[in-house]
Amino acid sequence: MEASEKILKALKSAATYLENSVSAFKKEDENSFADSIWHVAAELEYALFLFSITIKNESGMSKWKPNPEQKEIKTDQVLDAVQNLLSESEKCMMNKKLLDAYKSVHNARHYVLRVQEDHAKRKREALKKK
Repeated sequence: MEASEKILKALKSAATYLENSVSAFKKEDENSFADSIWHVAAELEYALFLFSITIKNESGMSKWKPNPEQKEIKTDQVLDAVQNLLSESEKCMMNKKLLDAYKSVHNARHYVLRVQEDHAKRKREALKKK
């Protein structure tokens, strides 16, 4: 299987797990949400690894920063943004725009990591209150 096919497969898998995450978030199922969002992050990391060995011009792979850091993030809005970024990256892959796809996946991963951090922080705070 070619690397671009593996990247597309990882992106589709991430999108599926993201749908599960959104569903679990709406149902307020914290364990299922944490598990699904972890899988999203893992698939995105795998896709980024595949990009790193596929894209030969590493100077074009500089770090992009998504919107400025926010103190409070709204999980549902961030999950929507990640869905949009994954959709955009799949379109870029179909059009053979690897660098643009990489940028979208990189930003999506950043957002997913922020959601994971925020979820873990809220969980710790809830445990402290008990």
